[in-house]
Amino acid sequence: MNGLLHYALSKVAREGDLHVTDHRGVTRVYGDGTGEPVHVRFTTAAVERAVVSNPELKLGEAYMDGTFVVEKGSIYDFLDIVLRRDDPTHLPWWIIAERVYRYLTRRVRQFNPIGKAKDNVAHHYDLDGRMYDLFLDSDRQYSCAYFETPTATLEQAQLAKKRHLAAKLQIEKGQRVLDIGSGWGGLGLYIAETNPVSVVGVTLSEEQHALSRSRAEKKELDDRVDFRLQDYRTLEGKFDRIVSVGMFEHVGVGHYPEFFAKVRDLLTDDGVMVLHSIGRFGPPGETNSWIQKYIFPGGYIPSLSEVLPVIEKTGLFVTDIEILRLHYAETLREWRRRFLANCEQAAGLYDERFCRMWEFYLAGSEVSFRNQGMMNFQIQLSKTLETVPLTRGYIGDAEEALRKRDSALIPRKEAAE
Repeated sequence: MNGLLHYALSKVAREGDLHVTDHRGVTRVYGDGTGEPVHVRFTTAAVERAVVSNPELKLGEAYMDGTFVVEKGSIYDFLDIVLRRDDPTHLPWWIIAERVYRYLTRRVRQFNPIGKAKDNVAHHYDLDGRMYDLFLDSDRQYSCAYFETPTATLEQAQLAKKRHLAAKLQIEKGQRVLDIGSGWGGLGLYIAETNPVSVVGVTLSEEQHALSRSRAEKKELDDRVDFRLQDYRTLEGKFDRIVSVGMFEHVGVGHYPEFFAKVRDLLTDDGVMVLHSIGRFGPPGETNSWIQKYIFPGGYIPSLSEVLPVIEKTGLFVTDIEILRLHYAETLREWRRRFLANCEQAAGLYDERFCRMWEFYLAGSEVSFRNQGMMNFQIQLSKTLETVPLTRGYIGDAEEALRKRDSALIPRKEAAE
């Protein structure tokens, strides 16, 4: 076996039962022997050298190409072993050096001006919509669900997420609500269905825009819900409430001042904004190079220490912060389960390589939330200290009122599970 590959695996695979076979058929075992055994194989010497030189990029590519094969267990099981310790001291020096270089140059890759931002969004969100139906819930919620109970289904948890966000917004009759990064329209439509308000949703994805407008027409809400194919930076006017879910990860750290300054300008003096984003428990970092290349070009997951100082400089008040710890891990587990169950259909839409790419993405993402210090945060913002109540009880009260209304939306069979 490649000596550097053996050294790297012995550093990162401290737990579990990992069997690695090289291109010559020689097998080595790593870990402490606990758990179910996982067997993987490298098919060529070239792929061994590539993976050891740049594992964050080349491992995913090798799995996509079929030159790194999981023979027992799954790619999730393998990643769970090698990424179980979020500790740089267990990483080989050249991997640390690569991360330092990428951190120092990250703003170049996260430069998302108007125009380029749309191209980056199209790379991921303008795929064939039928593919997303293979693993998302029926409302196509493509962000962290909110599991109120351990037995909640994905559909129940996504509905609870919308309810939780709406409760934090404290929406009142006649208000204007803005959804920045409105996706396929689920949250904007939910807000309009549950409140007599007008909603504007903006997205840069042409596929999302077309479907969200169609959904608004079918629900006969197009007189109050206006979905636009528009960059949020070009918006004008004032909004009483602003919400943004799963969009902030595409902004880029260099654009945070621009984002929050625009939110401030769009928000009325007594307005409320809720920002829902993936975040890091630890210090600032950099986007995984494989994710950057194949999944989310221009994307970045921030640390709160990068976000809060920018908010402070805009004059906005942080009135509430909530950390959702393992909710996204549970969401991703269900997405991965559904995707693998429908992999043949995904291959029919694209090909087998695409299926392996998507499986690697979902598995790696889930592992990052379980082992690598990723989480979700919800930050509530206002322009004045008096805008929201002094205690958080109003959130639960609003959720309970919405829950009674939402119970009619959950199919009887699902509600009984």
